[in-house]
Amino acid sequence: MTNIQDMFSDPQAVAKYTDGPPRFVPGYNAMLSMAAILLGERARNDARILVLGAGGGLELTAFAQAHPTWRFDGVDPSAAMLGLARQTLGSLAPRAHFHQGYIDDAPEGPFDGATCLLTLHFVDAEERRRIASEVRRRLKPRAAFVVAHLSASDGEEERPLWLSRYSAFLAASGVEPDKAAAAREAVTKHLPILAPEQDESILRDAGFSDPTLFYTGFIFRGWVAYA
Repeated sequence: MTNIQDMFSDPQAVAKYTDGPPRFVPGYNAMLSMAAILLGERARNDARILVLGAGGGLELTAFAQAHPTWRFDGVDPSAAMLGLARQTLGSLAPRAHFHQGYIDDAPEGPFDGATCLLTLHFVDAEERRRIASEVRRRLKPRAAFVVAHLSASDGEEERPLWLSRYSAFLAASGVEPDKAAAAREAVTKHLPILAPEQDESILRDAGFSDPTLFYTGFIFRGWVAYA
């Protein structure tokens, strides 16, 4: 967890990546479907969508299949993960442009919508606010921004309870119990998980309006907000 960039550059980890989110994130595929619907409420048929953390290509594929006329700009710091995204997209790949790097390396747009899924929990609150502000600056007025990541109350009893439930979910998904427990420990020690109200405040501080919760999967939550 502390060397997250190394993990996403490791050939064995990259090769197995697309098996992970559907198994280890509760309701992952349904979350992608909901994200596509939320983007589509305000995006035109010829929409251009910004996808941060696009490595692996799972969300790009889901969005491209749901909206056959959309085009995408996918941004990810890992060249290996972007290569996997091209592979995952297959015949849909020509509809996407890939950019290795972070939000500062993303095109200026303006975009008709944007997503940042399972990514923001790797950075602290200040950097989340900066990323959200940079996304906001690249969006057309009223465009949707969909985010989802680890988010849980910081209560002394409540957060450990949800982490335990997530560990149990991993075990139920086929992860060996000791590895599920180790995953919980790594998340607890190394990821800056914020409380839901903090996540919503960051979106507002970045200039987004009406942040609305649309997805909850144990310690994962997702919001839609508008430029």
